Amino acid sequence: MILVPVKEGESIDKALKKLKRKFEKTGYVKELRNRKKFTKPSVAKRDMMMKAKYVQHLRTMQENA
Repeated sequence: MILVPVKEGESIDKALKKLKRKFEKTGYVKELRNRKKFTKPSVAKRDMMMKAKYVQHLRTMQENA
């Protein structure tokens, strides 16, 4: 359960913003969206490899610059 302490005099909008930020950090919504559809393990592995190649490319470009 996510708790957001609200200080006296703090606006509700600010408290909601804190709640949304904490909720996003937990990754709960992302997990629910991933569970909605099934992805084959081979497709998931391919996506992971493509992301790793992309990140590696960015790092090498940053080192060369």
